[in-house]
Amino acid sequence: MTVVEQRPAAPAAPPPRRTNRLWALLRNSWRQLTSMRTALVLLFLLAIAAIPGSIFPQRAVNAERVTQYYQAHPDLAPWLERLGGFEVYASPWFASIYLLLFTSLIGCVVPRLLDHVRALRMAPPEAPKRLERLPEHAEPFPRAGEPAEVAASVARDLRRRRWRTKVREAEDGSWTVSAEKGHLKESGNLLFHFALLAVLIGVGFGHWYGWHANRLLVGGNASGFCNTLTQYDDSTLGPRVQPADLPNFCLKLTDFDATFQSTGQPKTFLATVQVTQDGGPAETRKFTVNDPLRLGDANVYLLGHGYAPVLKYTDRFGVSQTKVVPFLPIDAMQTSEGVAQFPDVNIDPKTDKRDSTLQMGFEGRYLPTAPTDGRATSAFPAEDNPMLYLTAYRGDLGLDVGTPGSVYSLDQGQLASGELKNVSGTRPHALKLGGTWTLDDGTKLEFVGTRPFATLSVRHDPTQGLVLAGAVLGLIGLMLSLGGHRRRVWFRARRNTDLTGSSASSGGTLLAAGGLPRTDYPGFPDEFKAVVKAAEEGTP
Repeated sequence: MTVVEQRPAAPAAPPPRRTNRLWALLRNSWRQLTSMRTALVLLFLLAIAAIPGSIFPQRAVNAERVTQYYQAHPDLAPWLERLGGFEVYASPWFASIYLLLFTSLIGCVVPRLLDHVRALRMAPPEAPKRLERLPEHAEPFPRAGEPAEVAASVARDLRRRRWRTKVREAEDGSWTVSAEKGHLKESGNLLFHFALLAVLIGVGFGHWYGWHANRLLVGGNASGFCNTLTQYDDSTLGPRVQPADLPNFCLKLTDFDATFQSTGQPKTFLATVQVTQDGGPAETRKFTVNDPLRLGDANVYLLGHGYAPVLKYTDRFGVSQTKVVPFLPIDAMQTSEGVAQFPDVNIDPKTDKRDSTLQMGFEGRYLPTAPTDGRATSAFPAEDNPMLYLTAYRGDLGLDVGTPGSVYSLDQGQLASGELKNVSGTRPHALKLGGTWTLDDGTKLEFVGTRPFATLSVRHDPTQGLVLAGAVLGLIGLMLSLGGHRRRVWFRARRNTDLTGSSASSGGTLLAAGGLPRTDYPGFPDEFKAVVKAAEEGTP
């Protein structure tokens, strides 16, 4: 009787552990976010998101234009306000794209940097067994000397050509030389992406801790301004900047010299200013368009220039007022438009009673060089034949109601309502330099002269150096990435007698070669032939 021993059944294998779905979702999302494709998509979206900032007026650049847009588009403007259309670069949706791009670049570049460092530390890989199967290969050719000596000589020649080499001895007694070149391509690629990160960091911190302001400054020792928000035409402070953080300095435009080519194109702009910093003594400084005035924590840039006519108005009681009024250029020949307002005139000195209906406003156009054919545009930007064309308005200028308005044009509401009336006729009155215009009520307006003015931009960007360095390094990295080519070559040296059936005479060494381009490189066949020829001749 046979007894069959029954063995206990093996315990069942535990069921496979189920992956946490939340963890899997987060991991896959991170992989998608840090892929190069996602980074390129986000970079494209960032460029698209910046388009509304150039289409719609931005409150940080020109708040007055935003107000004008509200008046011109009363239905559309509130919707744009809700979507951040007037503050695109400070909107949450723009910031989200910016931060996602920043995160994607970090998650994409850091692992690639680690892989690149490991690749640089690793020796070139072992030679393939069948070199003839590589895209580029050379039939075995003889070389005098032992295989080890020939392999060492070939490695020296390759190192002189800036190849990374590794010499190995195989089990069959042959010697191989592995050479690699072109790591600068990946180095340049990584440098470009890290430079892009530096630019993003610089732009972000520059927005937080930077500030900028604009000022139209008329020439003359009596005019000037100090670095306070109330004395700027418009200003924007970063979220982390307070008005008390602005540096202490004052500027006066003492002279402005502009030269032009015969075609009217600007040739040189040179501004001379008096600078007082931190209560110290005044010093004279000069700066141009491409050479800004550097004042420690602020730079002053010259954006443009123009002319400010000097007008003297004498009212019906013989009281005179003189105003220097900047006229803004409207073309390249410095044809300029502006307005001179005299609200405090025609006041009876006996009763000191002010009549707002007797206020005076003069609106018109200034031509630095008036043409001989009577056209209302300047023929040249320099003051060769200055002429002022003005229309006089008498009435309430609308300055007493407290509503902010432009100083370069009359209140259109007052003109439409008839509060301001044209008292100069149907055509503007022409005034030459030094000329006097007597109005219908006996009052007079004299064109005394002009003064130059400069449009200045005062800026402070604490990360300007970082952004500049990032831009330069980015260009260098891009050139290395586009110009570099990854490739490998191998040589195998074995004794001549080891190859049965060879037509070569016994003794010496037979050397075979193969090459593989790692990237698209049309010049690799010629380079491979040059390397093989040098190895065959035994010369670098």
